[in-house]
Amino acid sequence: MQILPATEDYGIVFQRADLSDNALVHAVVENVAKTRRSTALAENGVQIRTPEHLLAALRCLGVDNALIRLNAEEVPILDGSALPFVHALRECGLNEQREDRRYRVVRRHAEYHDPHSGSWITVDPCSDLIVDLTIDFKSGMIGRQKACYDTTVDFATQIAPARTFCFYREIFMLRLLGLIRGGSLDNALVIDDRKNCFAGGKTPLFDNEPARHKLLDLLGDLTLAGLPIQGRVTAYKPGHKTNTQALKQFIADAVL
Repeated sequence: MQILPATEDYGIVFQRADLSDNALVHAVVENVAKTRRSTALAENGVQIRTPEHLLAALRCLGVDNALIRLNAEEVPILDGSALPFVHALRECGLNEQREDRRYRVVRRHAEYHDPHSGSWITVDPCSDLIVDLTIDFKSGMIGRQKACYDTTVDFATQIAPARTFCFYREIFMLRLLGLIRGGSLDNALVIDDRKNCFAGGKTPLFDNEPARHKLLDLLGDLTLAGLPIQGRVTAYKPGHKTNTQALKQFIADAVL
């Protein structure tokens, strides 16, 4: 994968270099194709999978325009967090561009509810991006956790390192579905409720690492608004489906 500079108002665009120079997928919510365990984007028959960690890193480091060149459909999972992307972007450096940054501003209170999962997301006007998130798992290892993001939070140290997670009991079915084929203890926290432990003797980096990772996912999915969001976002039991469906509704209703 290569991340290349782009001109003002270009947005964040993926290029499948293994297909052609014109195999482009714009990182916008209208291109969301699947949301099973991750977000997948598709445009004109070209697909990109698992972009959410990279998108969160780009947005929270202030990158508005970039061309991301891939030689396969999946963005590298690396260690299951966004931290390697943050390190790489900071190492190469960022350029300030000439045009003023534009935003999607939350105009009024709005809500999205998923009756099947019980998940919901609300938005309210605010001068900056503030995200309050709660997860609630029927698991003694996780239970109910909260995580928050605003402009005072250091994304690089407090959110980006949080790794993806799954339950040991899910692994067999996920593999049958063709998912998590690259998953291992090197890039995920595996929670074993039977033994009340994390597989492989791993320990969380934070007491609420699962909540922080869900916050990382949500920040990545919110990037699909196309422009940075100004507003307060409150989320309960969010997932990629809830995140992207809520974003579509808020845009369609002119809330954003």
